[in-house]
Amino acid sequence: MLTICILILLAMYFHRPLGTLLDRLKQVNWEKRFAILWTYILRYGKAAGRATLRPLLLFYFVMIDDKTTLLDRALIYGCIAYVILPFSLLPRAVFKVIGVLDETAAIMFVYNRVHDKITPDMQLRADALLDEWFGPEYVCIPNTENN
Repeated sequence: MLTICILILLAMYFHRPLGTLLDRLKQVNWEKRFAILWTYILRYGKAAGRATLRPLLLFYFVMIDDKTTLLDRALIYGCIAYVILPFSLLPRAVFKVIGVLDETAAIMFVYNRVHDKITPDMQLRADALLDEWFGPEYVCIPNTENN
């Protein structure tokens, strides 16, 4: 199932036909897959940090939403898995900075597809989790008072 989701992500990114890939996902127990992916997100999040984890959390919340289509769910699942699992088309150890580009491209592609499905509630949930895991994010507010 993971391979199919990553293949769908690649096919969509390179404008290739999906063929029967989506048909293979119609009988998937998504609730079970969500739970498995969540354990990987928790493990990855501690090492990745707040800024890297926030878009993945937002994707996760879109993915588990009942209104999300099968195609979007597969794209999000493939993207999250591709980013957090230890395999890569362009490994960072070999390609250094370029090795991050394939993951960045996956995140940007999926974000452009689903950004309109990210609700304020999802943003609040993601930020609350990040605050719980990493502490509150501090924002520097400039002093605008005239003394």
